[in-house]
Amino acid sequence: MAIHRHDNHKSANAFMEWVDRRIPLTKVWNEHLAEYYAAKNFNFWYYFGSLAILVLVIQIFTGIFLTMHYKPDAALAFASVEYIMRDVPYGWLMRYLHSTGASAFFVIIYLHMFRGLIYGSHREPRELVWLIGCVIFVALMAEAFMGYLLPWGNMSYWGAQVIISLFDVIPYFGPMLTEWIRGDFVISDATLNRFFAFHVILLPLVLIVLVFLHLIALHQVGSNNPDGIDIFEKVDEDGKPLDGIAFHPYYTVKDIVGVCGFLIIYLGIVFFAPEFGGIFLEKDNFAPANSLQTPPDIVPLWYFTPYYSILRANTFNFFWIDAKIWGVVFMALSIVVFFLLPWLDRSPVKSIRYRSMPFKIALVIFVAAFILLGWLGMNPVTERNTLLAQIGSVAYFAFFFLMPWFTSIGKTKPLPDRVTQHEH
Repeated sequence: MAIHRHDNHKSANAFMEWVDRRIPLTKVWNEHLAEYYAAKNFNFWYYFGSLAILVLVIQIFTGIFLTMHYKPDAALAFASVEYIMRDVPYGWLMRYLHSTGASAFFVIIYLHMFRGLIYGSHREPRELVWLIGCVIFVALMAEAFMGYLLPWGNMSYWGAQVIISLFDVIPYFGPMLTEWIRGDFVISDATLNRFFAFHVILLPLVLIVLVFLHLIALHQVGSNNPDGIDIFEKVDEDGKPLDGIAFHPYYTVKDIVGVCGFLIIYLGIVFFAPEFGGIFLEKDNFAPANSLQTPPDIVPLWYFTPYYSILRANTFNFFWIDAKIWGVVFMALSIVVFFLLPWLDRSPVKSIRYRSMPFKIALVIFVAAFILLGWLGMNPVTERNTLLAQIGSVAYFAFFFLMPWFTSIGKTKPLPDRVTQHEH
């Protein structure tokens, strides 16, 4: 028996040597998992990177299943979704896994970005990691928007109508760009077909490439940690960080705990509340698209509502330019400012554990403004709501544009020489 096991082991080694001579599989495994060292003080906030990859995989596989039965045709799309829900074995499950997964993706991405913000993961030398992450965020927004039209429900139709019409405000090129996006003079079968192609083929490929680049850039400079200090400043005689541990098996096992916790919540929503009170799936989208019947309140899905509030908040004409144009400019700027974070943040320390009080106060105000804007975006326009949206928008932009000031004032705590262990 021992000889048999030895022969099997020898055969496996010989096979891996044969593979490694043709593709550096073992080298990649060692560099990015087995011998990739990360700080030993990772906490709860570090689950969200691996969870984002998990949800991307879920979305791709459930999306493949749905495309087997979906018809990208304006006359058949809504009926094909109903067919998936009612007649395809477990079609309802695949559809709810996919629709809930879209919202789960944005929850995870927002928390992942927030973790980067509080621990200074956007700071040197990780600027490129942050910038690629921001591009992933924009690509994910495009992917979600394209997918939102595919059920061809009434809210999908009118929501797309409103969002696409925003491109009209671009000087000179706006009308041409809007017509190209639609593929027609109005939202029609041509729009549905191209959105289907973008959602199913182009954007998933873009996302996979971007995630790959994100991971490569991260592993080139090393992961940040809750203390925001470089673990490679203290190494042993072999060059291994004293405060680092191999990502595999330690963090792969830890991430499995995060995956289990996520799946409990995710599947709980899928099986018991897939519509989530109309937030994940709106009631107006259970009626087929009707160009003659506008929903009472046209609102995007919840993960776009903070930016939608900023769009609606501006009611003033500046420099003889229409308020609608300024609304679109401010909405675009609300996303662009994330790309500027590495150069706006002037704090001498990275982690919130050692930051000054002005930064902590500004961060609380920013988070409150973001949540307020998200809530207002799901509610009708009223005089009170418009005023609140204006206040929230000012607070939102103030966080970014005043960052060079409030990150450079106040007293910061001294950094430790080595990473510290805190209770999670």
